[in-house]
Amino acid sequence: QVRLVESGGGLVQAGGSLRLSCAASGRSSFRITDMGWYRQAPGKQRELVAAITRGGSTNYSDSVKGRFTISRDNAKDTVYLQMNSLKPEDTAAYYCNAEGLEVGVFDRPFDSWGQGTQVTVSS
Repeated sequence: QVRLVESGGGLVQAGGSLRLSCAASGRSSFRITDMGWYRQAPGKQRELVAAITRGGSTNYSDSVKGRFTISRDNAKDTVYLQMNSLKPEDTAAYYCNAEGLEVGVFDRPFDSWGQGTQVTVSS
């Protein structure tokens, strides 16, 4: 299995910044390909915030383009989310996600999730 440990959430005023981190750990046979951040606000569906491939290709939700930046350190299997110009509507539980393959004679896909970290933006 792949374990994801998140950090960096908290309370911040509108216009402020936060940086989320998510570190993945597991056996060397687990090859992570894509990592990303999702968020879910009360009463709302979980949505993709940003994703990044091992090669560095990124994808952002329209609501965060220009404000958030996703990056990763492949050597550490860690993904980051730099959040600038935060708005109250960014308030949500943020979840880290990692996808990939367990490499072997028969490759097996995996999909792991972190426990979530709360981000609250006050007006």
